[in-house]
Amino acid sequence: MAIALSPQDTRVEDYLNDKLQTNADLESLDGLLRDVQHQQALLKEQVDFSSPLINGAADRTETLETHTATVLQRAQAFKKQQADIDRRLLIVTRSETSDDAIQKFDEDLKMLQRLEVARGYIELLAEVEQLRCGSRRNFKSSPQAALQPYLGLQKLAIALKEAQPAAEDAAPHLVDHVEKTAQSLWKQMKDAFGGDFEKTLAKMKWPGRDIKLVGALEEEWIEGVKRLLELQEPELKAQSDQVEPSREPVVLLPLEVIIKPLDLRFQYHFSGDRPTNKLDKPEYFLSHFMGLLDTYDDFFATNLQPILLDRFSKSNLAMTSIFIDSTSALITALLPMLRRKVFNVMPHIAKQPQLLSHTIHELMSFDVSLRDEWGYDGGRGVEGWGGLTWEVLVKKDWFGRWFEVEKNFALSRYHSIIEPVTSFEIDYDSVEPSATKPTNAAIRVNDLLETITDRYRPLPSFGQKMKFLILIQLEIFDSFHSVLANSLESYLSLTSPIARTVHGAKTQSVANVEGLAGVERLVRVYGSAEYLEKKMRDWSDDVFFLELWEELQDRANDPGRGGDRGKVTVGDMSVEHVADKTSSAVGNEAEQGALFDECAGSYRRLRIRTEGVLTDSFVQQVRESLRPYGKINAWSTLSSPSSANQQTTNLAISSALDAPFRLLNSYLEFLSHALAQAPLRRIVRQVLLSVQGFMWDQVLMRYSFSVSGAEQFVRDVRGVWEVVDAW
Repeated sequence: MAIALSPQDTRVEDYLNDKLQTNADLESLDGLLRDVQHQQALLKEQVDFSSPLINGAADRTETLETHTATVLQRAQAFKKQQADIDRRLLIVTRSETSDDAIQKFDEDLKMLQRLEVARGYIELLAEVEQLRCGSRRNFKSSPQAALQPYLGLQKLAIALKEAQPAAEDAAPHLVDHVEKTAQSLWKQMKDAFGGDFEKTLAKMKWPGRDIKLVGALEEEWIEGVKRLLELQEPELKAQSDQVEPSREPVVLLPLEVIIKPLDLRFQYHFSGDRPTNKLDKPEYFLSHFMGLLDTYDDFFATNLQPILLDRFSKSNLAMTSIFIDSTSALITALLPMLRRKVFNVMPHIAKQPQLLSHTIHELMSFDVSLRDEWGYDGGRGVEGWGGLTWEVLVKKDWFGRWFEVEKNFALSRYHSIIEPVTSFEIDYDSVEPSATKPTNAAIRVNDLLETITDRYRPLPSFGQKMKFLILIQLEIFDSFHSVLANSLESYLSLTSPIARTVHGAKTQSVANVEGLAGVERLVRVYGSAEYLEKKMRDWSDDVFFLELWEELQDRANDPGRGGDRGKVTVGDMSVEHVADKTSSAVGNEAEQGALFDECAGSYRRLRIRTEGVLTDSFVQQVRESLRPYGKINAWSTLSSPSSANQQTTNLAISSALDAPFRLLNSYLEFLSHALAQAPLRRIVRQVLLSVQGFMWDQVLMRYSFSVSGAEQFVRDVRGVWEVVDAW
């Protein structure tokens, strides 16, 4: 009976049968045993290594099962609590379902929140009312104590306003109420403190002259000023952080009270039918303003300046001149009455061009005086004060009307200059004797343009200055250039043989361009063009125009300010338009340029062309006069001088040269007085080259010469030298 084998025994039997199949295999039995033992050792190592891993996995499995059980218990507890909450919520809200209960509960919470907000509103309103009442109780008894509740109310109003953006403007009515309450209280305190200060001024006999403050009166003055400054200080600090060009400078409260009698005096003199109130005399009220400064500046420097320094020197207001400097504060306080007067006058003079121009000119002079003589900057530091002129022209929009008046005046004056025939006569006395002489018209046009520059030089606006430059000055320059160019074209037309033949020409017109008259006409064009070209070059180096050029370049090169070609950069003028009128270097940092490059260049081209025409005309007339000389053919038959010792210089000049010499003498006499040395030499050089060519081609190379003929020819040439050297 066979013995049953286990699976392990079966595998062992199969292994032995596989390894021990022959008798020879028994010899390798030791090696086989060693292999089996080695494999057994490897298996034991693997078992030892895997045992901890298996044990750890078992532990983690147990832990996971424990955690799962815990979470399940918590979930069951949460469900139980949720069910309990739902049950209680249903009971509290008396609802049938959970959703209805939650909705009712949310409504209750919102109501509680609104009640909380309302409670905060009421507490804030109560605080506002408490501060207001606390301040009002102390108006008369203790002004200093009245200030503290007001300052607290003012801080509260500022804090609420600053918090509005973060709260998405949640309480606009509350903020408005607090602000109005603060403003109302401020007005009441201002009236109360101002009334007390007016009593002090009455004791001082203000606004008398030579006021001296001593003893108790000085103490009252100091206390009154300090009280009003302290009341105004929150407003001053708030506005000092928000400087806007259009905002008028803030007047200090003490000075607002002090200026009242001066304002009444101003209204008395410059309103109604008073003889001092004349539309055509704006200098009257402007001079009165300056008189007030001269009269009272020393008083304020002595009695107000120390108080301002003591009050503001350690705050951020110390950097603002109208708060820390008594003179600037006085000017700021006086300006409103002057501003009111000017604004009232403007509509009445708008339709009277001369009066409007005069008034604006006086205002600009007034502004310059305040800036330069009194150092007034309107509290804007480096930015500077715009001036009453800026307020009238920009804020009140009178610039368009004034510019129209100034342009019409300039063009009318220009036409009155160029229309008289005598305007184009040469002026020999206005320039140096060695310089080229311009015409009266050129000199007067230049004077007109300089007057226009003086008109708009004080303007603070760059755009307004450029508008004057381009639309008035450069327009007049271009127009006068056209007049000169047309005169040159007319000369060329009248002297052209083709034009005479085709179109014909009046005898008088032809006579005006022939001979010396024609040369004089060309010299007028040349002298005028050179004179104005030099003036424009000089203007380009003027500080005023240099600053305009730098500002123009900054704007043209700054894309953020419309510097790209075609974009607006100066008022309604594009960069391309400005460049066409001024210089091609506009917007090009690598290229040097100036405001008058284009205009000066056109005058330069006209001058060069005129000089060429003048030279050609002179040469042509000289060659024409030399024709009879070129027809002399007796050079080879001339006899020797009667005396063997007679020198060549004693020979008489050929009679055929009388006409050329008369022409040279008359032309050179005129040109030597009318032209500078440089152009005169250039022209004479070309004339002499032409004479030289004629002598060589038409005489020397054409005829044969005897000794006497040669001597005569030499004498004639030396005669030409003598004529030219005489000039």
